[in-house]
Amino acid sequence: MNDSEKKPTSGKKNLYHAERREMSIDELRAAQNANRGPGGGGPRGRGGMIREKPKDTKGTILKLVRYIGKSGGAMIAVLLVIMLFTTATSLVTPAVEGALIDCMTLGELEDGTMRLFVNMDGVIFWLGVMAAIYVLNCVLSLVQTLVSARLSQWTVYRLRRDLFGKIEYLPIKYTDTHPHGDLMSRMTNDVDNVSNAISQSVTSLISSVLTLVGALVLIIISCLKAPLMIVITMCTIPLTFFLSAMLSKFMRKYFVERQVLLGSMNSQIEEMVTGHKTVMAYGKEDMAIDAFVEVSEDFRKCSIKANVWGGVMGPVMNVISNLNYLLVAAFGGYFCLHGMISVGDINKILKYSQQFSFPISQIANQFATILTAVAGAERIFAILESDGEPDEGKSTITVDDIKGNIELHGVDFSYVEGERVLKNLDLSVKHGQKIAIVGATGSGKTTIVNLITRFYDIDGGSITLDGVDLYDIPKRTLRSAIAIVLQDTVLFSDTIGANIRYGKLDATDEEVRAAAVTANADSFVSRLPDGYNTMLAESGSNISQGQRQLLSIARAVLADPKILILDEATSSVDTRTEMHIQEAMYKLMEGRTSLIIAHRLSTIRDADVIVVIADGHVVESGNHEELLAAKGEYYKLYQSQFAGFAT
Repeated sequence: MNDSEKKPTSGKKNLYHAERREMSIDELRAAQNANRGPGGGGPRGRGGMIREKPKDTKGTILKLVRYIGKSGGAMIAVLLVIMLFTTATSLVTPAVEGALIDCMTLGELEDGTMRLFVNMDGVIFWLGVMAAIYVLNCVLSLVQTLVSARLSQWTVYRLRRDLFGKIEYLPIKYTDTHPHGDLMSRMTNDVDNVSNAISQSVTSLISSVLTLVGALVLIIISCLKAPLMIVITMCTIPLTFFLSAMLSKFMRKYFVERQVLLGSMNSQIEEMVTGHKTVMAYGKEDMAIDAFVEVSEDFRKCSIKANVWGGVMGPVMNVISNLNYLLVAAFGGYFCLHGMISVGDINKILKYSQQFSFPISQIANQFATILTAVAGAERIFAILESDGEPDEGKSTITVDDIKGNIELHGVDFSYVEGERVLKNLDLSVKHGQKIAIVGATGSGKTTIVNLITRFYDIDGGSITLDGVDLYDIPKRTLRSAIAIVLQDTVLFSDTIGANIRYGKLDATDEEVRAAAVTANADSFVSRLPDGYNTMLAESGSNISQGQRQLLSIARAVLADPKILILDEATSSVDTRTEMHIQEAMYKLMEGRTSLIIAHRLSTIRDADVIVVIADGHVVESGNHEELLAAKGEYYKLYQSQFAGFAT
């Protein structure tokens, strides 16, 4: 879609910067929608980003758990078994220590003096048991780390693969209305955050829950001699859960906002890199820096708040844990003096009390990482669960069956609801015809191409191809029959030969060269040191714009389409090269339906039919001479280019 067919979006960025602190989210969203151009939403910078409200945390966690389960159910089972044994070895250690301590007792001799009695057999036995437990715990912890890392990377691999696959099949409208840098941020930063959570925080969380439950059971068993100790040990739990819930409420908001701002910052970076020449040409480097500094400053402030609230949780939980330890030690000593429990029992209760408090502190310390991962997972699942490109095509028609008779009848279409671009448009294209579509900027020329290729779907009316409704033709079949040469060329970071071969992947080197010769590209390619093996930089930036256009035309030649669409295909080449390309294009257009969109009217004088679009519908049609004689809209356009008259 041409930028020319979008509504102006200037001022939207200022709207965001100036008013976002005074407006509610709903008001801001409404204001931005009102300023969004058809199909795009303007620049892919910060202006398109909205600070989202926190969403369904529990739902996202459940989705992530299910996704992890699908990624490696066997590994999860192994990991859980290992964690059970690891937790068991940790929980049994205080009991062994208590038994070891009780092997050493104070006794009174006949003369009344106190003496320490040591059961050496018991000491040796329990020391051996303790050593074995420590070795086993060490081995299990190592295996747990390895399995956790494997599970994490396998899950992330699947997540990133599924996300990329989903993006590839998203409707054009989705990518037109979402900042590209933000999509990249979800693919990289958000997935990495999920990976870190799985490899570190999730295993710690499960281990903490197992330890919590085990420690609680063992505390109850250890306190049976003094039941009041159970109440004392548990008295800090309500305070722990209350403070955790209150702090997490604040933390969640900032961690989600930070991920949104990170996506916004990446969008701005991506936009400034792709538009670097334009920024320099207009001397707007300082403006670009100021805009980046502003969004970066917001990200810095939000990160500070997120880190502060995330860092508060750990110390608060440590204070509660220490308070719990103090209460248990004080009352345990009291009960020991009254002979209700032994010193070994006190040690066990203290250790189990610590093991009960430690998981809570560990969960609190991991909470920031978990929240960041959940915020990222929300954004990932938002794409994964979005509707893919619909394809209702059930027809058995093949590419070979397609001739190229296109009929548009009463077509209505709008990018933004209520703002129609095409209005009750009728257009008939017969097999083998060369149809030129002309009109003023924003009249809807490129929109017709978007509808024929089903990049967008019509609001009303009908489009048929060879008498078959376009919606009944599978999109893969439809698009395989069409080759498009756009005004903005698209080349990949690969060899020149591979870029041309994109039109027909099984083409031979001879076919690739023949296509380049037809498109008048062979002459400049052959002069390059590596010829067709020359590597192109990103977007083909190491060759000229005109040369990029020639390669794009060669790709279309190689595709040998049933329907050829040229959208300002020669707009970036000089007049002499344009003449050679026109000769090649005439050969290519023989026997196939061709739609030519052009501002440069010299390129379409020989078209079979010239269709003039104005205000969203056809106002004139005919050949060059007929339209000039009619002295209507085409005549005005022609005169403005060749006679200097004002339109």
